[in-house]
Amino acid sequence: MEWTGKRVLVTGAAGVIGRVLVGHLVSQGARVLCVDIASGDALGSLDVEYIQADLARGVPSDVCAFDPEIVFHLAATFERTEEAPGYWITSFENNVLLSHLLLRALVPCPSLKVFVFASSYLIYDPKLYLNVLEPYRLKEADPIAPRNLVGLAKYFTERELDFLQKTEGKFRTVSARIFRVYGRGSRDVISRWVRAGLQKEPIEVWGRQNRFDYIFADDVAQGLMQLAESETAQGVINLGSGVARSIDDVVTILRTELDDLQVQDRRSDDPIEASCADMSLFQQVTGWLPGTSIEEGIKQIIAYERQRRQ
Repeated sequence: MEWTGKRVLVTGAAGVIGRVLVGHLVSQGARVLCVDIASGDALGSLDVEYIQADLARGVPSDVCAFDPEIVFHLAATFERTEEAPGYWITSFENNVLLSHLLLRALVPCPSLKVFVFASSYLIYDPKLYLNVLEPYRLKEADPIAPRNLVGLAKYFTERELDFLQKTEGKFRTVSARIFRVYGRGSRDVISRWVRAGLQKEPIEVWGRQNRFDYIFADDVAQGLMQLAESETAQGVINLGSGVARSIDDVVTILRTELDDLQVQDRRSDDPIEASCADMSLFQQVTGWLPGTSIEEGIKQIIAYERQRRQ
């Protein structure tokens, strides 16, 4: 796909994936409209149009006037661990309702050709990957049973997109089921541990034997663009590294990279997870696979955090 001059809408543009994605799009000549509830300070001097808005309260008319050709819908809220009592309201408003309102506003846009949605592997049935001996490679055709409100909200939007694909047929829809994202300037656990280590503070580690599919935010951004570019990419498609790495692996890498890292192991009664993405379909439709190892990703985060501290 030739991105030069393409009108591209990115929601959640100020987030850890959005910042990288917008940077790639601008570098390839796209005209980018960013929408986020946060300010656009995180995007620095990038040449973009920016609207600070809460999409759960309504879609600004300027978004429809922009008449995007491609949409990357990243805006969302989530809680990965225990969901707080009031989160069911937050999740509905900032995931289900927000996505629905966005789609209602964009469906009439005459130029819209591709809608890429940042979904989640939390949609899959957790029985497949909890308390299993070996990491389970989750496939798009596997049973679903959303693990929590995040997974449920993502599944609702996936179904709406599937409905629009079948009934409207005016634009191609892709739901990228993204695995464990980490990246520069993020709130993910790896970034939090790096910041703590650089400040000579102890890190708290729960469940070293858990194994996750960690995918670097830069690879996610590149993967989303690959899905937008591929004419055969449609419906649900996994987006992960395709490799399961343990929390113990992460701690070992951090000990290698950070001097005198203090680790406090905590007991956890939560089920042990062992999951990773089957990336066969993704590779089939794009001819590409993420290439940043957890070792390289952690080095980049450490370099970024050290630069911020100067």
